Amino acid sequence: MNTTQRVVFLLFGLSLTAGIVSGNVLYYRLTYLWGFLILVSWLMSFISLRGVQFSRSARTLRSQVGQIFEEQYDIRNTGRLPRLWIEVSDESNLPGTRGSHVLTMIGGRESRSYLARTRLTERGVFPLGPTIIGSGDLFGMFPVNRTIKNQESLLVYPMIVSVKDFPNPPGLLPGGEALRRRTPQITPNASGIREYSPGDPLNRIHWISTARRNRIIVKEFELDPLADVWIFLDAARAVQVDQPVPEPVIEPQDIWRRKFKYSLPPSTLEYAVSSAGSLSRYYLQKGRAVGLVSAGPSMRIIPGDRGGRQLGKILEALAIIKGEGTLPLHGLVEAQARHLPRGSTAVLITPSASESVYKVADLLLRRGLRPVVVLIHAATFGGTQENQAIEFSLRSLGIPVCQVDCGVDLASSLETILSVQNRSLVA
Repeated sequence: MNTTQRVVFLLFGLSLTAGIVSGNVLYYRLTYLWGFLILVSWLMSFISLRGVQFSRSARTLRSQVGQIFEEQYDIRNTGRLPRLWIEVSDESNLPGTRGSHVLTMIGGRESRSYLARTRLTERGVFPLGPTIIGSGDLFGMFPVNRTIKNQESLLVYPMIVSVKDFPNPPGLLPGGEALRRRTPQITPNASGIREYSPGDPLNRIHWISTARRNRIIVKEFELDPLADVWIFLDAARAVQVDQPVPEPVIEPQDIWRRKFKYSLPPSTLEYAVSSAGSLSRYYLQKGRAVGLVSAGPSMRIIPGDRGGRQLGKILEALAIIKGEGTLPLHGLVEAQARHLPRGSTAVLITPSASESVYKVADLLLRRGLRPVVVLIHAATFGGTQENQAIEFSLRSLGIPVCQVDCGVDLASSLETILSVQNRSLVA
């Protein structure tokens, strides 16, 4: 029972008691007034949400950190009586959501809609709901609400930057062994033929077989031998460093700005994830087959492939990675390195400054792979370990190394290679 109800029921009880005790007609009239007010308020609340339909829809359910997410809310009054007010409360855990709104005087058979724009500041998966619509009587005595469960979720990709210069060693194509992995991309390695399926491009038709069999036959391809790029993301809990960051304040005018500068939170994991996404796009634009290996709460392996669809798979995996893994970097690499063909590029992204990073890089070299190390400088994030020693050890092996500091432009950091011995490897 809310305060308004307590006051009205108290006045009703006092008026009735006073009328019975004193017999004064005025108290009886006041009793009728309070009773009539209670009855009318209850009836108004009873019909306030009857015949009200609600829906929310989004243009897209996939977006990226820093972009604007737009969602439309629709409310329809299917009844003949007007609705005085309807409050929409968005209970989604999407940071900075602006879906809550109050609509007044919705006439009979009338619809209302509005747009909610939210600047995305955090990667992950966010359910769009639940949504609570509330209403009630004119005096607020009997508030009512209805909960609409969430039916869709928004996937927010991590922020990626444009990298123009990074080590891009070629694969050892001459004399390599075929990887025996099917790919939708056209490569120099034709593995066989099959019948045409709707959607197959015309440039994959094998005309000799088509003429011989009197039906359309297309070629199948395999990935280039020894030309993959594998990105190893260290998501072990023991090496992550985070700093407390205040909740970002997005001013209303910032929602309409196309050029909005978003700063990564001071977290080694966020910088590592953005680095992995940025380098994946860089290598895919260079025509390389890119794979991703990470170990958060569970092991995640995305086989190497080319094209924009592969970038979507990698960004989707990066969007949900959490720094709660228990498998260290050396265990992650050793579990997968035996399956990598000689000549593949292995990009190690880690905030660790332990000697195990050097050992892992040395292991990759001895297996005929080409390691590149991205060191997330944990000391600049509030950590205690400096990485000068491990950086010097890696450079002594001739391994390209770049260092990413907190608060420094990520694209510039990735393009600055500390190892000058192998500058010939930089594309």
